[in-house]
Amino acid sequence: MRLGLLCGPVLLALGACGSNPKGTVAEVPAAEIRPKVEPKARSGNMRSYVVRGKRYYTKTSSRNHVERGLASWYGRKFHGRRTSSGERYDMHQMTAAHKTLPLPTYARVTNLDNGRSTVVRVNDRGPFVHNRVIDLSYAAAKRLDMVKAGIARVEVRSIDPRDHGGQSPLRVASTDGAAEPAQRAPAERSPDVGIAATSAVAKPQASAPAPVYLQLGAFGSRGNAEQLRDQVLAAVDAPVRVQTARSGFASDPLYAVDPLYKVQVGPLDSERDADTLGRRLAALGIEKPMVVSR
Repeated sequence: MRLGLLCGPVLLALGACGSNPKGTVAEVPAAEIRPKVEPKARSGNMRSYVVRGKRYYTKTSSRNHVERGLASWYGRKFHGRRTSSGERYDMHQMTAAHKTLPLPTYARVTNLDNGRSTVVRVNDRGPFVHNRVIDLSYAAAKRLDMVKAGIARVEVRSIDPRDHGGQSPLRVASTDGAAEPAQRAPAERSPDVGIAATSAVAKPQASAPAPVYLQLGAFGSRGNAEQLRDQVLAAVDAPVRVQTARSGFASDPLYAVDPLYKVQVGPLDSERDADTLGRRLAALGIEKPMVVSR
């Protein structure tokens, strides 16, 4: 292993988290990435390695990997430097660093403080700071709305749990340790619309569109959520609710987290109505509302 391959994450551990993204690097909005099977990188997949006196053992597969903890991010200071996989770090790509997952690995990262989620490609090692489980690129951190805070509580869930080079369908780690199809993975997906069993001669039935809501925020305190709900009720002519988002790990102390209380306006007739209402609420000081279907 060449020491230079871990240079970026090690320096990050010493205080580069939340580095200023401003500078001469042109910012281009990052596109969503599509997970795919890739061979393991020639660099960064050693059986074990040592950083600051601690030995880390890398995984041979990302299969069924789910964990929760703190995420940090790194930006312009490391832009263009070589990552542990040998690739150049691009702060405007949806990438991440992890201590033990195979390089590369695709994972869905969900910000547990606001419900936002995104898919990243893990191609680097780090972060080597206590209690931090993943280091996100600037673009990924921006997508999760955690750039200003610097850190956030997240869930990391592998999206491509196959052994590298396998031929089975793309699958996502599930909460019970099994794996489920990737198309059912989005953290903010709407509940399945009931589909009745049909015989060979039955005609397909069109499913009703999922209701549209405008999510204004997510809080760890029900009181704070209800306070925002009451403020919004006085300003809009639509229903406003507090929706409790419960953890799928309530029975597992390792992954148990407090519930989130989401303030949502709706149901609304369409996403266009939600966008219009969102602009109106933004003028009242409620920033970055998010359209959800559930």
